[in-house]
Amino acid sequence: MNRNVLYLVIGLLLAGVAVVGYLYYQESQTGIDIKIGEQGVTIEGK
Repeated sequence: MNRNVLYLVIGLLLAGVAVVGYLYYQESQTGIDIKIGEQGVTIEGK
């Protein structure tokens, strides 16, 4: 296998791991969500 192709595959794998890690981080965040709309103020716990 060409060395450039190997570097490309490793780079794609690292990018995929970074994206999955970021998505997991976003899902695991806790706190509250405050929305202000036409129905008034809505506060939701996450």
